Amino acid sequence: MGERFFAGLAAALALVAVGTAPAAASLEACLPQLRAAALKAGVSQRTVDAALANVAYDEKAVRFSTSQPEYQTPIWDYLAFLVDKERIADGRKMLERHARVLERVEKTYGIDRHIVVAVWGVESDYGQFRGDFHVPHALANVACTGRRANYFRSELIEILKIVDRGDVRLADLHGSWAGAFGQTQFMPSTYRRLAVDFDGDGRKDLVNSVPDALASTANYLKNAGWVTGMPWGYEVKLPAGYRGPSGRKAKVAVSEWGKRGIRHLDGGELTGTAQAGLLLPAGAQGPAFLVFSNFDAIYTYNVAESYALAISHLADRLMGGGPFHVAWPTSDPGLSRKERLELQKLLLRAGYDIGEADGRVGAATRAGISQAEARLGLPVTGRPGQRIYRALGGR
Repeated sequence: MGERFFAGLAAALALVAVGTAPAAASLEACLPQLRAAALKAGVSQRTVDAALANVAYDEKAVRFSTSQPEYQTPIWDYLAFLVDKERIADGRKMLERHARVLERVEKTYGIDRHIVVAVWGVESDYGQFRGDFHVPHALANVACTGRRANYFRSELIEILKIVDRGDVRLADLHGSWAGAFGQTQFMPSTYRRLAVDFDGDGRKDLVNSVPDALASTANYLKNAGWVTGMPWGYEVKLPAGYRGPSGRKAKVAVSEWGKRGIRHLDGGELTGTAQAGLLLPAGAQGPAFLVFSNFDAIYTYNVAESYALAISHLADRLMGGGPFHVAWPTSDPGLSRKERLELQKLLLRAGYDIGEADGRVGAATRAGISQAEARLGLPVTGRPGQRIYRALGGR
């Protein structure tokens, strides 16, 4: 199995190499069209020239445009590194450090401060990580060689307008391959509609201003339908062998879920007329949640239920809540960021060439994991899980 894995990896890399030259040529041919479209939309010549100078083909950005980790990663892996001890502890510090701003944000927009801080924590680790890509260059790549070309062209023009207005400097536009940037990762078109100047300096700067970033996130959630005073949801207990309906969108009254045998974790009866859906992110054998419309508001931020659950759970942990009552249905749980970094160090110590140990699991780390699994007689998965971590000596 290990040999098949590496043969497949080599073939994939070869295909990437073969496809790079035509894609780069396509980008070069497309750039004049992007410049013309931006100028026609009213972006200054100065900004267009500065933003689109030296744009080169970015295979990584184009590749990322075809997949996202929310849809590729097992839910227990996804939450293990997004809601770990360090992010919880750092979030509580941020709640104290920015208490006055968060109080103003909460009063102005009606959004629970813990939810706002949770978004901040997941999107940029509280401003510590902004993204790997220079956004105008990444957007030019996906607008010219990726899918949804018209959408990304529009986002590129929007971000150039943000620079033209003086809200954010061109040099500060580091973010995702798709164009999201700032401490709470707004898409340029969302920035135009919903970013706010909360610190009163005349600029809507979600990159360098914590008040602007937190208030803009709250403004986004308010516009997404957040209901003040309503929870996002809560974990519930399923009856043995539950095979009834489920789904975030299949909402009925809480009392109706009670009639189907679902209970509070303490066994108490579910009552009330509030409309809720039953979320089973790992099936009926894993944790179960009743989710309300506020969960849907969070969902719109990144259009993934795993993402919305990560935000919701981190917010609960910031308020002092504990881990989920029911464990994920896996014999190989995920790793925290600290454990991922330690796993990489263990792989390097064991002689696997995975590059630098930085805690971020990419193709090289997954290949190293697969090699180690094969050598140790473990199922070859390439996953950064507890099984390989402990097999290599992790604690």
